[in-house]
This record gives sequence, structure tokens and C-alpha cells, in this order.
Amino acid sequence: MDRKKLPKPREIKAFLDQYVIGQDEAKKYLSVSVYNHYKRLLQKDAGDEVEIEKSNILMVGSTGTGKTLLARTIARKLHVPFTIVDATVLTEAGYVGEDIESILTRLLQVADYDVPSAERGIVFIDEMDKIARKGDNPSITRDVSGEGVQQGLLKLLEGSVVNVPPQGGRKHPDQKMIPVDTKNILFICGGAFEGIEKKIASRLNTKVVGYGASKETEHIDRTNFLQYIAPQDLRSFGLIPEIIGRLPILTYLNPLDREALRQILTEPKNSIIKQYVKLFAMDEVELTFEPAVYEYIVDKAIEFKLGARGLRAISETIIMDAMYDAPSGDQKHLTITLDYARQKVEAYSHARLKSA
Repeated sequence: MDRKKLPKPREIKAFLDQYVIGQDEAKKYLSVSVYNHYKRLLQKDAGDEVEIEKSNILMVGSTGTGKTLLARTIARKLHVPFTIVDATVLTEAGYVGEDIESILTRLLQVADYDVPSAERGIVFIDEMDKIARKGDNPSITRDVSGEGVQQGLLKLLEGSVVNVPPQGGRKHPDQKMIPVDTKNILFICGGAFEGIEKKIASRLNTKVVGYGASKETEHIDRTNFLQYIAPQDLRSFGLIPEIIGRLPILTYLNPLDREALRQILTEPKNSIIKQYVKLFAMDEVELTFEPAVYEYIVDKAIEFKLGARGLRAISETIIMDAMYDAPSGDQKHLTITLDYARQKVEAYSHARLKSA
């Protein structure tokens, strides 16, 4: 990638806008950070005395607000290897679970074991909040999936040469390792950090008590505390200071309201509904929906508190039988009505949907 071909922040955001509804603040932060990251790599190639530090990113927002989609879409725009890792499966070396190095195994596999390509890739680490330290005081028992994992992630985030097992799994002496330098890999981390709003509110209230308090509190939007998130809130949640220092770009995603969910369902370039229409068209079946079905799907996603992720689960429930029958039938047109949608969802176990 040369400087001329590197997309500018506005171009990156415009691309994100085609696939992700809303979240303008997060898109701006991501676009600028990613642009600066790859500009930094080009500057390194040129050899310069001023070394620009890597800016890994942390996105905070509830489930289904678009964290993973944003990261995946950016990687697609830049044509770089990309992988998603769930932080909850990672454990300290020597314990049951996946070694921290398995993150890089996945990136190598995506890059077809082209090490230089992998070393310029993007890794999205989801569920970052689940590896928060369980308490402020170190306990006698090991927190093998909490602070220990955070310590293990540090060397990846800050940049070091890591010996990676090519097939994943645990390291063993006979296995040939592949050295991977992580200093140019961009790490984007995400997490819901459920309950962090209370910590933000508490900090803001503490900060504004006393002289001049009324002026400061006037401007606080109490309907969305996430917009005031700061590194100290992450620390009080249970992230260690060193990890927070390695994730200098901190941004948030807004909870999705009804209008945003409705737009997500039908408007983006690869919206859920457009994907189903395309799948049926491949079997020469024209698929249409009554507009009321869209509203019903959104209502159910809100009812089950599933966010955007729930839109697909509910749509899949409605359309599964039709997808099973259509390829073998001779029907050329299919309209999904509100009654049909209700019947399919009500017949389905609510418990299954809620666990989507």
C-alpha cells in the first residue's frame, strides 16, 4: 500500500456509512486512527527520525451496536488480513483454554501464512470487558481469565516478536514456531462493559460536587453517560493501567433506537433484507415483504433486547421454512406477510431467540 492509495479519513467514513447506520462519532475516531496507523507504517518504510507510536483502539458499546461490523468493514476497505477473537476463550499460559498467541495463529491463517501481510493486519478482540480484573485486591486464587490474560495481551498490543504455533493450540517443544512481529498490527478491541455507566455517573457527580458544580452538571446528558467515558472508568471497571495505556484511542457506540434498527434492517448496502432477497433471487424466486413485517422484526429485537444482532435471528426464524422449500418448488414469487411472520416467530421458542 502506498501513500497515494491509502484512503483518507473522509473516504473511510463514507465507506463505513454504506454498511453501518449511525455511530458517526465512532466512525470518525476509527477512520482517523486507522488512517494514521497505516500512514505510520508508510512513514516507517521511508525511515524518519520522528517515530509515531501505534494507536490501538477500544470501542465501548452494548451488544449489537455494530462494533464487530465496523472493524470488519474497515479491514475490507483497506484490503488487509482481518480476524476476530473472543477474549473470553483466552487464558494464561499453562491453563485450560487458548493461549494468547492463538490470536496471531488466526491472523496468519487468514493471510495464508504470508507473515509480512499478517504483520500489517487488523485484529478485533471482542468481549474485552470479560477479562476485567474481578476485584481491586489481588486474591490468593489465580484470575486465569482476567488480569493474567490482560498481562499476556500487553506484549501483543505494545509490539513484540511472538513465536506463533502455525496450527494453533498449545505450544509444545516439537512444534515449529513462526515468529510474528506485532508492532505494526492494529488491534481494535470492543466490549459492552455492562454497568460502566454507573461508574461514569459516579465520577461525574464526584467531579462536579462543590464549588462551581451547578455549571458543570447543566451540560451533562444523563440519557447517555457512555459519551463521557474516560480511561479512569475503564480502570475502575477492572482493566489494568498498562492495558488502558496500550489502547489510547477510546470511543463509544450509542445504543440503537427504534429508527436506527429499522434502517439497519433494510438500508445498508448489505442489509439483512437485501441479503435474503439476493439468496432467493439465486433460486429465481422474487422475495418481497409487507412493510409491516419490518416493524414487527424491529419490535421483537427491542422486546428481546438483542440490538442489531437480533434482527438477523428473528428474520432467520421467519424465513427459514421458505428457504427450505423454495429451491425445490416452482413458485416464482413469495411475499412474507405480517400474519406469516407472527406465526413463525410465535411457533419458535422464545428461549432460543433470547440466546441468539
